Amino acid sequence: MDAVAPFKTKTIRTTPKMPWKTDDIKGLKQKCRRAEKKYRKTNLIIHKDILKEQLKIYNNSVKRARTSYFSKIISENKNNPKFLFKTIDILINKDFNKSSMPSSNAACEDFADHFMGKINAIRSNISSMQYPDLNRQPALFLPEETLGSFVLVDAEMLGRVVSQVNTTTCLLDPIPTSLFKGFYGFFESELLNIVNCSLQTGVFPSACKTAVVRPLLKKSQLDPKNLDNYRPVSNLPFLSKIIEKSVATQLHEFLNAQNILEKYQSGFRKNHSTETALLKIINDLRLNYDSQKLSVLVLLDLSAAFDTVDHQILLDRLRSLVGLSGNVLKWFYSYLTDRHFYVSMDTCSSRIHEISCGVPQGSILGPILFNLYMLPLGEVIRRHGVDFHSYADDTQLYIAVSPDDLEPINTLLNCILDIKSWMAENFLQLNQDKTEVLIIGSEDKRELILPHLHNFKPSQCVRNLGVLFDSELDFIPHIKNVVKTGFYHLKNIARVRPFLSLASTEVLMHAFIFSHLDYCNALLSGLPKKSLSNLQLLQNSAARVLTRTRGREHITPVLKSLHWLPVRFRIDFKILLMVYKCFYGLGPSYLNDILLKYEPSRTLRSSGAGLLVVPKVRTKTYGEASFCHYGPRLWNGLPESLRAAETLEVFKKRLKTHLFNLAFS
Repeated sequence: MDAVAPFKTKTIRTTPKMPWKTDDIKGLKQKCRRAEKKYRKTNLIIHKDILKEQLKIYNNSVKRARTSYFSKIISENKNNPKFLFKTIDILINKDFNKSSMPSSNAACEDFADHFMGKINAIRSNISSMQYPDLNRQPALFLPEETLGSFVLVDAEMLGRVVSQVNTTTCLLDPIPTSLFKGFYGFFESELLNIVNCSLQTGVFPSACKTAVVRPLLKKSQLDPKNLDNYRPVSNLPFLSKIIEKSVATQLHEFLNAQNILEKYQSGFRKNHSTETALLKIINDLRLNYDSQKLSVLVLLDLSAAFDTVDHQILLDRLRSLVGLSGNVLKWFYSYLTDRHFYVSMDTCSSRIHEISCGVPQGSILGPILFNLYMLPLGEVIRRHGVDFHSYADDTQLYIAVSPDDLEPINTLLNCILDIKSWMAENFLQLNQDKTEVLIIGSEDKRELILPHLHNFKPSQCVRNLGVLFDSELDFIPHIKNVVKTGFYHLKNIARVRPFLSLASTEVLMHAFIFSHLDYCNALLSGLPKKSLSNLQLLQNSAARVLTRTRGREHITPVLKSLHWLPVRFRIDFKILLMVYKCFYGLGPSYLNDILLKYEPSRTLRSSGAGLLVVPKVRTKTYGEASFCHYGPRLWNGLPESLRAAETLEVFKKRLKTHLFNLAFS
C-alpha cells in the first residue's frame, strides 16, 4: 500500500466564512455565475447587460446584509468598548491574534507557581527587613457605633442585586449567567434562602471561595514567554457575587453613616472618580504655581498590593477602626479564610492552590476591604503635614516649596520613609524603582531643588491615573497623546465605514474617539485656545468620517447637525456638571470644600440667586485655570433658572442646550 498509494501531505486552504451571506445572497451569486457563463458562451451585448444587472443586484444585497450584520453587533455591544475594539481590529487585520503562550496543563501550573511565588517573595522580603515596629499589634478598641448583624434580604432587594451584578460567566458556574438571570423568577425563593442563610449564620459558602485565574498579557507587544508580563485576572462564581453585593450594600450604608472612609480616598466610592481626584490635585498645584511656589509631586507605586494583604491585620482593622463585631465580623472571617484558586487556559488547568493572604481580586468586596486596610495611612501622612490623595493602591504626595525655603523637601522625604515603614508593618511593598517624582514650576526654580531629592530622580512628564502631567502644567504631552490615540482609532473606523450605517458608526465614534476626548477633560479648563486646537481637529475629522464630508467643506454646520458640542464647550460642560454636583451635595467632600457659596453681608437681590464666590488670583495663566476660580466664574455666568434646576438630569439637558446655543449662535 505504501508503494501504490504513499502518504502525501496536502495543504488545505480554507476561506473565511462570511456570516452575513444568507441563502438568498448565495442564490443571487449563483444567478451571477449562470449569467457570466451565458455571456462567455454567446459574447452578446444583451447577455453582458444582464450580467451587469445581476452583479449590481448581488453587490447591493451583500452591502445591505453586511451593514445590517455589523450594525446589529455594534448596537448590541455599544456599552462594551472592549468587544467593539476587538471586533473592529479583527475586521481591519485579518491576521489579528494576540500572541500568548500555548495552553497546556504544565503552562497553567507554571503560571500558578509564578503568581504564588511572587506574593511569597514579597512577604518574605518584608519579614526579613529590620523595622522597629514590625511586630507591633494595633490597639484594639470598639467604636461607639458598631455593626453586629446583617439585615436579612427581601425579594425586592435581591431582585435589584441580581439585576445590578454584571452578566459574566465563570467556569465554576453550572449554567450561563444570562440563562440564570432569564429564569431567576423560578428559583427566587431558593436563592433568597441561600443568601439569608449566609448572612444569618455568618458563614460564606465554601463552594464560592474558589477563583478561576486567567493570565492576561498586559500589552500585546510584550514577550508572551515572560511570565512577568502577565496579569492574573480572577473570575468568581455568580452566586458569590450576589452574596457579596448584598453584604457590600449594607457595609457601604454603615461606612457612609459613620463617616469612616478616608476623605482623600477616591477609589471605588460613589460620587468619586479619577477625574474628581485629579481635579483636586490640579487645583492645589495651580494655586501653588499662582503663589509663586514650586510643587513636588510623588507618585508611589506598590507591588501586588491587593495580593499581599494580611488577613489577621485586616480583621483587626475591621473590628477596631471600622466597628464590625458579632455575626458580621464572623462572616468576614469566613469570607477571607480557606480560599483557593487555579489557573485556566482554554481547556487546560492547573491544580488547586490555597490562598493565605490578599483580598479576592475580581470580587465586589475586594476593593472595599482594601480601602479599609489602608485607613491608617492617611494619619501617617497627616503627621508630616503633607498633602496627599489616593485612588485604591495609587497614592500620591505633593507639597509646596519656596525657592528660599527647602525644609518642606526634608519633610516630604521623612514622610516617605514613614510610609515605607508603615507599609512593611502591613506587608505591603513600596516599589521605589517605579516611584516617580515631578517638580512643577518654572525651569530656573526647578533646578534649585534637584540636588535635595537624594535618591529620587525627577521626570519631565509622568502618567497619573491615565493623564500625562508635565512640569509646566500645560498638558501638551497629554493632548498630543490623546490626539495620537484618537487618530489611530479614527483611521481604523474609516476603513470599515463603507459597510457601516450612520448610527453604528456614531456608536464607534463615541466608544473610541469621545471616550478619549472626554476622559478627565475638566483638567484642561482655562487652557488657551491654541492648546485645544488639535483636540478640535480630531473632533472635526471624526465628524467628517461619520458624515462623509469633504475636507474643503465647512465643519460647523456638520457639528451642529450632529448636535456635537465643540471641545472647549465640552470642557465647560464637565466643569459646570462638577459644580452643580458640589453645590447640591452630590460631589466628593474635598471638592465641596473648595467652592464657597456667596453670602453678602446685607440683604440683596443676589442673596438667593445660588451664586458662588470667585476667589482672586495673581496670574491669568494658572490662577484662573484652577477649579476654585474657573468653576464659580462659569457657574455665575449661567441663567438663574439653570442654576436652580431641580435634578441633575434636568440640569444636564438644559445645560447642553444652553452651551449648544452659545457655541453655534
